[in-house]
Amino acid sequence: MTKAQFITLEGSEGVGKTTNLEYIESLLRDKAIDYVVTREPGGTDLGEQLRELLLGHQHTGMADDTELLMMFAARAEHLDKVIKPALARGQWVLCDRFTDATYAYQGGGRGIDPLRIKILEDYVQGDCRPDLTLLLDAPIEIGRERAGKRSAPDRFEKEQAAFFNKVRAAYLQRASDDSKRIKVIDASLELDAVKLQIDHQMQSFFNHLNSN
Repeated sequence: MTKAQFITLEGSEGVGKTTNLEYIESLLRDKAIDYVVTREPGGTDLGEQLRELLLGHQHTGMADDTELLMMFAARAEHLDKVIKPALARGQWVLCDRFTDATYAYQGGGRGIDPLRIKILEDYVQGDCRPDLTLLLDAPIEIGRERAGKRSAPDRFEKEQAAFFNKVRAAYLQRASDDSKRIKVIDASLELDAVKLQIDHQMQSFFNHLNSN
């Protein structure tokens, strides 16, 4: 295969990212691929502290721009300490959410102009972009019902349905605009059917790499 690859898993609340991230890991292990798994916001000591501030309830009135800048502050540290070093070592990176989530949550959900997000994306990331993104998609009602059974809601999960509908719409718009990279997985189905879709997309990705 070619150089180390950067794979991200995206989706709103309750779509099964944790379970399916583990399944993707198993597919990488089957191929004897050396990889690191990480998440956003987070992935570093500083990033995890910022995650607590972003997801916790102590700053419920946080300004939208503050939220956006904290996301990119965590991302800058994440890229410097984890993502870029791993890729440079030849390790694949599997990340639970990345910048597509910022376009969805802060762009779609909060209504921040995507052009402003792109300025920060270009500044913080340079030319570093995911090679493949799997977007787990399900109707908001299904995702929220599943998330409600899982744990107490964080600051984002307490948002209203209208917020999450805008998040979902932004995700799907990005998938439509960049269909070569972003592959939509119907996460409303039973787990085995979801895994089948993921397997299909991952095998296609492996085959594409091997053919180059």
